[in-house]
Amino acid sequence: MTGVYERALGDAAEDLHPEVRDRYALGPDDDVATVGRGRMDIERGTLALPALYPMPVRNLLFPETGRDVPFSVTTAAWRDEAGHEALTTRREFEFDEQTRRFDSVTVWDAEAERLLDFLGTGGHVVSELHPRVEDGALVVESGRQWARIGGRYVRTPGPMAVDVEVRDRYVESEGHFRVDATVDSTLVGRVLSYRGTFTQEEREMESVPADLRPTSGLRTLPPR
Repeated sequence: MTGVYERALGDAAEDLHPEVRDRYALGPDDDVATVGRGRMDIERGTLALPALYPMPVRNLLFPETGRDVPFSVTTAAWRDEAGHEALTTRREFEFDEQTRRFDSVTVWDAEAERLLDFLGTGGHVVSELHPRVEDGALVVESGRQWARIGGRYVRTPGPMAVDVEVRDRYVESEGHFRVDATVDSTLVGRVLSYRGTFTQEEREMESVPADLRPTSGLRTLPPR
């Protein structure tokens, strides 16, 4: 199995903890998905609240917060109509009165040798991703960002862009994954963060269903 993150990391992928590497090794020719279940602590900044309220419509971020929130994450690899290798990550947070979903499709741009993240249903928010390995953990930071409108890409001005960092590691002594994710803005400070642990299993999946392909039509990618 060779996943989109392995392609971006190159030889550095060998430095990942084996459990982390296996988690991100899914490729479009594999017949399995991974399903993780655990709990998360979720916080957000007050100034970001007005922008967060409409986002759940597109399965982006959300305004809720909580401690020990039941969480699941499903990952599945596939190839889109243009031939790009893609990895869907579907995160679900089960609050008392509402389940929130946060979808992303991570695409390997083979021509430019870069990772692109298409966020939410329809992938209207797009970000470059810059992965690296630290002490066996996968650390991913955001880069340039765009709004995807009718197949065209409009660069997000610097002050309007957000800084995203995700750290995914495996805690050997505890037998689970630990994830720490933060979304920050130069304008409003902390937008959202979640952190917690989960365990993972594989599930047979001969083909990736349409609902796990929330973004399509990627014949044109953002400019280099």
